[in-house]
Amino acid sequence: MLPKLLAPAGNIDKLVMAVEYGADEVYFAGKSMGMRAGGKNFTSKDLENGVEYCHKYGRKSNITVNIVPHNEDLKGIEEYLKYLQKIGVDALIVADPGIIEIIKQTIPDMKIHLSTQANTTNYQTARFWYKQGVNRIVLARELSFVEIEEIIKNSPKDLEFETFVHGAMCISYSGRCLLSSFMTGRFSNKGDCAQSCRWKYNLVEEKRPGEYYPIEENDEGTFIMNSKDMCMVEHVQKFADLGITAMKIEGRNKSEYYTAIAVRSYRNALNELSLPENQRNTQYWKEELEKSSHRDYSYGFYFGNPYKDGQLYTSSSYIRTYDVVGIIRSYSKKDGTAIVEQRNKFSEGDTLECFGPKGKHFEVIAKNLCDEKGNKIDSAPHAQQIVQIDISQDVEPYFILRKKI
Repeated sequence: MLPKLLAPAGNIDKLVMAVEYGADEVYFAGKSMGMRAGGKNFTSKDLENGVEYCHKYGRKSNITVNIVPHNEDLKGIEEYLKYLQKIGVDALIVADPGIIEIIKQTIPDMKIHLSTQANTTNYQTARFWYKQGVNRIVLARELSFVEIEEIIKNSPKDLEFETFVHGAMCISYSGRCLLSSFMTGRFSNKGDCAQSCRWKYNLVEEKRPGEYYPIEENDEGTFIMNSKDMCMVEHVQKFADLGITAMKIEGRNKSEYYTAIAVRSYRNALNELSLPENQRNTQYWKEELEKSSHRDYSYGFYFGNPYKDGQLYTSSSYIRTYDVVGIIRSYSKKDGTAIVEQRNKFSEGDTLECFGPKGKHFEVIAKNLCDEKGNKIDSAPHAQQIVQIDISQDVEPYFILRKKI
């Protein structure tokens, strides 16, 4: 059986995109207890709508309550958990044993997924958490395929395992870092990381305050703790062979476009496992992932400790080669006209690429641009402007138009 594909959602629009592009499960958070405080996250109404949308299309909703809580964070937790159960949440992602105990006492039928924040790196720890009522373990990102195989082999058969396959990596064990709180007062273990590890650093000798000695790899300096991003789309067969329950994409704070292209690439790569290897489009899906905003890619720890190959010493900036220019809201097959909601400026005559959940992208020349009222326009410069555009190939809502930068 294929692993489930688990996608991130920082808001309701990203959740819709994750579902539309093929995620089996979506993980997101309310305004409290989640590990991505920088994201807008979900209001109570959005949580209800998000869970309902997932269930409407037969997908599951996993809510993160995986901060490392202090005493004050426990206030009102029972009421919040009861609310999550009431709206039909499928599972809770948890890192703290105290929160697990509260869940078992308050909503004992709720499925518990142990967060990667708990740093599970061996089968004895997996067995321990299983005895505490955990249904699925999100393994630490610092494990190799060999170690994962041994963990699964020596764990209860009904214990599920989930692994990260794509997205940002952390310099610290699965994100348990104190650097951000020390440098800025922003607590990474409460979801508010300032990513201090990606800053430029200089050396100061204690008797020469104010004299900064550059630590240089190139003219821009060096980024000694800046990890590369993970990309495992070339190796989805291995996760299936190991019996991994769910493959997880990182990135709740990233864009709708990132969500769409990451989910699309891994969904199609998984579906193609039923084809002979020479008929799979693995390289194409890797190239598609390189068209989303990313740092240089690596395989993380899956083939052993990457050492220097896992770090990016020359820059902390993202690589971005394409801009999303619009999301298709409707399409008329009769006259070949698409209604597009603008995301970045595009103009008459521009060469665009269009893609949806399935199949490869295709080229579109922007022509016969009109505004919402049907008036001819030369360009679409305004944010979320509604634009009409001719597209000869059939498209559907949530297809995306992008333009090479």
